[in-house]
Amino acid sequence: MTGPAHFLPANAFDAPPGLPAPLPQGERILWQGRPCGFGLAFRALHLRSVGLWFAGLALWAALPPALAGESQEALSVALPTLAVGVGALALLALLGWLSARTTTYTITNRRVVMRVGIALPMTLNLPFALVDSAACRDHGDGSADLPLRLRPGNRVAYLHLWPHARPWHLNRPEPMLRSVADGGAVAQILARALAAHRETPEEAAGPVLLRPRVARGPRLAAAS
Repeated sequence: MTGPAHFLPANAFDAPPGLPAPLPQGERILWQGRPCGFGLAFRALHLRSVGLWFAGLALWAALPPALAGESQEALSVALPTLAVGVGALALLALLGWLSARTTTYTITNRRVVMRVGIALPMTLNLPFALVDSAACRDHGDGSADLPLRLRPGNRVAYLHLWPHARPWHLNRPEPMLRSVADGGAVAQILARALAAHRETPEEAAGPVLLRPRVARGPRLAAAS
């Protein structure tokens, strides 16, 4: 006599959005989100500074003929520079929007996962055992940057992280959740999760950078 059949749903082994694999038993998602596109464009891609640069170039070129009373000449030399500047700003804004749309940040009760990349998506898996500390930098629009300082001996290349890295920390790069909406609340979620992990530490592991390509040997960038 055969026992009752047990059936699993078709999606039982599907990974949640933004994660490379299904969560192990006991792990749960506390928060998921993505960066603000304008925040990335203005803070990571320096949209405002680029706009001011092109405006300054146009003014510098147009100022001599304008002072000489040749308004038509001033306009003719300023317009090409302004046109190039508008094109550059549009490209940066598009890049910021695409980067935000293709990024997913996930905080679980055991780790932080960053799914990033436009043309070549990759997943950065950061167990809490690797995180030495976390910080929060608030912005006027309510968003925040949340950099994660890794324990000594654990390092991810800055170019792998950018623009999801703390600016100017090149020698010891820090992964950063950039321009997260309602950043104060997300920072509290992360702080509580880290505090809970400190009370029940798990076995330490190394950071894993997952790319959609075959790995050639033991290395930080492993195959997904």
